[in-house]
Amino acid sequence: MTAPAETGTDVCVVGGGPAGLTLALLLLRSGLRVTVLERSASLDRAYRGEILQPGGLALLDQLGVLAPAEARGGHRLDRFQLVERGRTLLDIDYTGLPGPYGRLLSIPQRHVLAELLTACQEFDGFRLLAGYRATALVEQGGVVLGAVADGPGGRHTVRAPATVGADGRFSKVRRLAGIEADRDDVFDFDVLWFKLPGSGAPDRAVRVHRGGGRPVLAYPSYPDTVQLGWTLPHRGYAELAHQGLPFVREEVCRAVPEYADRIRERITALTDLTLLDVFAGRAREWVRDGLVLIGDAAHTHSPLGAQGINLAIQDAALLHPVLVAAVRAGDVSAERLRGYAEPRTRDVEQVMRMQTLQARAMLSPGRVARAVRPRLAALIQHTPLGARITSRIAFGNPAARVRSELFAPPPEPTDRQQSTDEEEFTR
Repeated sequence: MTAPAETGTDVCVVGGGPAGLTLALLLLRSGLRVTVLERSASLDRAYRGEILQPGGLALLDQLGVLAPAEARGGHRLDRFQLVERGRTLLDIDYTGLPGPYGRLLSIPQRHVLAELLTACQEFDGFRLLAGYRATALVEQGGVVLGAVADGPGGRHTVRAPATVGADGRFSKVRRLAGIEADRDDVFDFDVLWFKLPGSGAPDRAVRVHRGGGRPVLAYPSYPDTVQLGWTLPHRGYAELAHQGLPFVREEVCRAVPEYADRIRERITALTDLTLLDVFAGRAREWVRDGLVLIGDAAHTHSPLGAQGINLAIQDAALLHPVLVAAVRAGDVSAERLRGYAEPRTRDVEQVMRMQTLQARAMLSPGRVARAVRPRLAALIQHTPLGARITSRIAFGNPAARVRSELFAPPPEPTDRQQSTDEEEFTR
């Protein structure tokens, strides 16, 4: 089916990831119409974030999508451990956190997105334009009034009083708006990600391994694999790759010898490794008249602490009441949207400070770091301060909750046929 040239809606969301689809569902349940532009034509694409913290689990459960997403497949994880040369320095037991979400969940991101999308498709006010790339913003007098996108059906204009950029760390919406983003290379590492076959029943821990060579992050990944992230010097990949695959492979084996046989069997080309450029970043502006940025489009983080997907979901929950009130009042000005941006900026600054400290504590090399690390681990594990840090990492801002009192009455069941674009996206 060829998409019509123009759509009118209440909110145009650019980006069909965790932030964009969570926000779309919250807005739809509040009676607003939402159109989502997503450049990928299906859910069969590469993802990074796979670990949900308790705060993210709570929000997805409140939305009714956690149980069906988990039923598609995932692994419950109960512990986070820092292991140095076979000695467990830090062992955080998530089951000791307040219930019912005292756990981590390793789950393919596509499982979460599929359930969010299914829930969105229950609403007649929802439209998904899959395979559409934003190419311009609709603007009038400095106010953003939607977006223009190119896709399988040609050029499509979405007109809306509110536009949300939820399109990732290299956000096209941010660039189209002319909003600068500051990059802060506070982390002295990048990560090479790869997966190995599992060895039967997975254990229930996320671990940072410190032994020979560079630290490695490891955790069970669905269905029966192990996700590993080998850290390397920041911006050092080109020099490393120049030394060839055998050198890289043996360096990884030296770091996690328990996986050496599987590494040598499965890593047969450098293309089996995925490089993540690790940096902290933040857009200089999160809001304009008619426009707001959320998730990685507004703030980018390191993979430490598994914060990315959880922050994105919480962004959506915190923006939801502000955006509903703004659209209903007919005032989607930057001044009004700052009711979301200003307090959320403080949350993000706190996370960035915490991740910087985590990186220094867990990943720094050298004799001094090795001497100090056990003391820091004991501080985190056995003091009230450590308990507060753990709770903040696990749950994020406690104000991030589903504001169900803003929801409209549920829609009547519908048998409407989804468009070809939508069918392709869910395939």
